[in-house]
Amino acid sequence: MPLPTWRPAFLNWMGLALLIVALAGCGRDNVKVYRLANDDAPSSSTPPDATTAATDQNENSPAPPQLQWTLPADWTEVAPAEMSIASFKVSGQNGAAAEVTLVPLPGLAGGDNANVNRWRGQVGLPAATPEEFQKMGEAVQAGDQPATLYDMAGQDSGNAKRILGVIQQRNGTTWFFKMVGDAGLVEQQKPEFTAFLKSLTFTADATPAALPPGHPPIGGGDANAPMMATDAASAGKPAWTVPADWQEVPASQFLLAEYSIADANGAKAEVNVAELSGNGGGVLPNVNRWRGQIGLEPVDETGLAKVTTTMDITGGQATLVDLTGTDANGQSTRLIAAIVPMGNQTWFYKLMGDKKIVDREKDAFTKFVQTARYANAP
Repeated sequence: MPLPTWRPAFLNWMGLALLIVALAGCGRDNVKVYRLANDDAPSSSTPPDATTAATDQNENSPAPPQLQWTLPADWTEVAPAEMSIASFKVSGQNGAAAEVTLVPLPGLAGGDNANVNRWRGQVGLPAATPEEFQKMGEAVQAGDQPATLYDMAGQDSGNAKRILGVIQQRNGTTWFFKMVGDAGLVEQQKPEFTAFLKSLTFTADATPAALPPGHPPIGGGDANAPMMATDAASAGKPAWTVPADWQEVPASQFLLAEYSIADANGAKAEVNVAELSGNGGGVLPNVNRWRGQIGLEPVDETGLAKVTTTMDITGGQATLVDLTGTDANGQSTRLIAAIVPMGNQTWFYKLMGDKKIVDREKDAFTKFVQTARYANAP
């Protein structure tokens, strides 16, 4: 039997580095370990072997926190979705598909009722009253602690869709574990999903103090306050003019709006909009997070000036970012993003996908950002 192999990778996160280690056993379910370690100086060199890194750690420093799980045999890990630390794809018969995401957020993250109602809206269901909400939860276990599962079935663009959403408060962090997709497949996968949750192992320090790895922390606020508005109305969602060929789709977790742009040949690009409190972590950390999404190395403040420009908007200026790289499949990908500070919030607009589509849609995207009118504008 061959010895297990370790494959480390590092992601810069505002003074924290994410070490991802995959343990491949002999015919066993895949086990993933996420470690967060202090690293004040991100390096572009090849990361050391995981065993060496552990040996070199200061003996007086605490052991790095880790999150570990056993992966169901028919799940495939994919690039993390926006705001998540891990994402998985589940495929069924006749093209049926589902997605699983893991998202930790600080404090109560808006509250359970509001998040469940957001999920209900994603499958065409009306918001539940507080009385209805109290009867909806199922007791499950995530790791060594109890959690609550909400099972919601409805419609999305005429197709039967189902969401299994699990919420757990752990050491000042709210964890969201979510499976969403074809209703029949999600129903079939429910036992696998709950078994996956039960397999989770958290060390004493495993829960992040703020945002998921790869996303900059939110500054200037109470750690127990909601990081993001719980719905469009409370967020003061801007009024904007949407280009005619953009198709609005149900917004992914923690996004306020999402649009899809497709070509006849099947190539796609997506536009998404999010709002964060304060400065949203700052321009440089967000730019480096986006660079990582398309296979680019992080930059410093000097490099930041070369990849950003300013753009006039109503009530101020936005920072415009324009990057070209490759996606996980090696396809040419372009990303254009606008960072808009407005009052005590920051708005993030991102156009990303097939380079030819993004090339074509750049002007429409910038005009879309410029048409936005904000309720919290000074």
